[in-house]
Amino acid sequence: MIDDSPQALNRLHQQIQEFAVELGFQQIGVSDLDLQQHEQHLNQWLAAGFHGEMSYMAKHGSKRSHPEELVAGTVRVISLRMDYLPPELTPPQDILRDKNKAYISRYALGRDYHKLIRKRLQQLASKIQDAIGEFGYRVFTDSAPVLEKALAEKASLGWIGKHTNLINRKAGSWFFLGEIFTDLPLAVTQSASENHCGHCRACIETCPTQAIVAPYTVDAKRCISYLTIELHGSIPVEFRASIGNRIYGCDDCQLVCPWNRFARNTKETDFFSRHHLDSAGLLDLFSWDEATFLKHTEGSAIRRIGYQSWLRNIAVALGNAPYSMAITQALNEKKASASAMVKEHIDWALLTQSYRS
Repeated sequence: MIDDSPQALNRLHQQIQEFAVELGFQQIGVSDLDLQQHEQHLNQWLAAGFHGEMSYMAKHGSKRSHPEELVAGTVRVISLRMDYLPPELTPPQDILRDKNKAYISRYALGRDYHKLIRKRLQQLASKIQDAIGEFGYRVFTDSAPVLEKALAEKASLGWIGKHTNLINRKAGSWFFLGEIFTDLPLAVTQSASENHCGHCRACIETCPTQAIVAPYTVDAKRCISYLTIELHGSIPVEFRASIGNRIYGCDDCQLVCPWNRFARNTKETDFFSRHHLDSAGLLDLFSWDEATFLKHTEGSAIRRIGYQSWLRNIAVALGNAPYSMAITQALNEKKASASAMVKEHIDWALLTQSYRS
């Protein structure tokens, strides 16, 4: 039987912190399950239709905002964060300025974080079990109906910024989150996550598609991350020029956030850029056939969008690039075997290229 005395639980909390650091996490916190305020915000966001085609955001009833309904017996959530910003030779802003280069969101340059963090969370749970015996738990990392940013905020890992990402005063926002739902009655981390966004509007003003429609509210249907990753069909014409050379996700709101001056590069080599994706040329990536795409995205979050969306996104970026004969030739060559959806974006790219010729 687990010793649930305050002294024993405090010792356990300290042990968990030590285990987490050993496993590569930068910080942990513990929260209770009261997400009433966040539940109200979620319901208003869904009612406004800001989730677009992400129907999974509206599924599962109230389980997303009631952890005890998702995992019976849960009384606490342990939230953890892990830095992911890879060290790079070329600054992200330079890639965005070079319209012949492909910009990929920094979180997706290396190995798929779901696999790594889920494994580390399971290892942490096993260490806890070795220390105290059997206990109830389940691990998550962006893999189930979990309000992970809300839980992390309650666990004092940071505050939800105006761009809706979690910001830590000492570490910025370039980190992943993971959770352990547990029946252990651990002491809740005392809140130190007051909002420090103040009057800053940098993220709102820099958003290429004005997706941050109000402070703390993002219309996903306008967001480049949604348009290049979650949307499976045609990208609305009105947003294509604004996408620029961003072919998978968008980091603009994080790049301008003043708190990211405190961010640190990750030490996890699995998050380092693979296949030179941090500074690859658009034409090089557009030349990949499906077998090459699958090979180079093995174990990567990028693979989940599929080859057709990959080509769609790069076609839009090529349309936004400075005119060159090489681009029009590559677009025409790919068009011959492209799907109807990809052809539509190639035609748009050829048309925009022709305006610049």
